[in-house]
Formats: sequence, C-alpha cells, structure tokens
Amino acid sequence: MKILETVTLIDTGNFSSTQEFKRIREEIERGIQTIENPIGSGKFILNPVKKGNGVTTIKVPCMKYLESKGWELEVRMDLATNIQPGPLDAIRQLPSQPPFVFEWETGNISSSHRALNKMAVGLIEKKISGGILVVPSGNMYPWLTDRIGNVEELKPYFPIFSNLKVDRGYYGIIVIEQDELSSNAPLLEKGTDGRSKKKRLPKKKTKKRKKDK
Repeated sequence: MKILETVTLIDTGNFSSTQEFKRIREEIERGIQTIENPIGSGKFILNPVKKGNGVTTIKVPCMKYLESKGWELEVRMDLATNIQPGPLDAIRQLPSQPPFVFEWETGNISSSHRALNKMAVGLIEKKISGGILVVPSGNMYPWLTDRIGNVEELKPYFPIFSNLKVDRGYYGIIVIEQDELSSNAPLLEKGTDGRSKKKRLPKKKTKKRKKDK
C-alpha cells in the first residue's frame, strides 16, 4: 500500500518532535505498508471495477501490525461530556500523557466527519495527545464501495480543524492509494462497510377489485 501524502491539520507544542511521536508515526506507516493484494505480491493491486471493492478488509493487516507493537484495538473512550462515540480503531498508551488515537475510514463521508470531530474534541478537551485518520485518495475512491469517505470531499473542511485552539498535540490525515491497478487482481470482499443493510419487507398481497359490470 502506498502513502500518497500526509496532511497535518494541527501541530502545536513540541509533541511532534518527541521520540514517542516519531515511534507512533513510524509504526503507523509500516503498518500501512504491510497491506497487500493479492497476498504475497508485496504490493497493493486494486481491480479497477467501479464501486467493486469492499473496504473493511483493507485495514486488517495494518491493525494486526499495530496490535503486535502494543497498540490497543477497538477501544471506547470518553472524549467529551455527554458524548459516547463508537470504539476507536486503535490507541497507543503513552507513559506521561494522554493516549494517541488512530482511525481508518471504512464508512461513508458522514462517518469521516464524525471521526474528525471526535478526535478534534478529544484534543480540545486534552483527552488525547493526537490523532491520525486514514482515508483513500481521489484516484483510489472510484474503485471502492460507493460513497466511502475520501480526502477530496474532506479538503474543503480542513481550515476548520487547522484553526482550532489546541495547546499541544498533533492531528493529521494520511492519504492512501493503491500501488497499481490491474483487472487480474482479486476484488476485495464487500461487507456493510459502515452502512446498515435495510431488510426488505415482503409485499402485501392485495385483492384485485372486480370491475362493475
């Protein structure tokens, strides 16, 4: 998997210059680079079928790598008063300050905004030391589940987060992209990908009214 770019929204205080942050950044980047398709190819090759690939399985190798390095997966945190968000993908506990948060977007664009807001509140409330969100690039987005959160739709909102008043911490977005496109690559399995499946109710049978003679 290729890291296309890293967008830094907030970088205040000296946290980003610490050895703790450098280790966090290195572990996240190495975790992303472990992702491959097909398995064993050493690359992440995407089959260019429009809306043809699922997204939930893409992050699995990265999460396993982070867990092997001591990260905690699927952790719930109280980031703000009266807010009970869903579990965070991963957190790294730090010895002398609040934990660092890692999120990988597998939902729609609304889910991306919720993830950004959640981490922003955590920074403002000093519940976390920082956070990173992973989203696909504009060139990767068309081949994934329809309406998946992506960097192009988030860009117009970056100034909101860049102008937040935070004393100390780091807040960024990592943009990922496939190494190659090939119709020979296996399609990635689809799940609900952050969207709920609505059950279709059986249609009620209606009696036909007899026409008046």
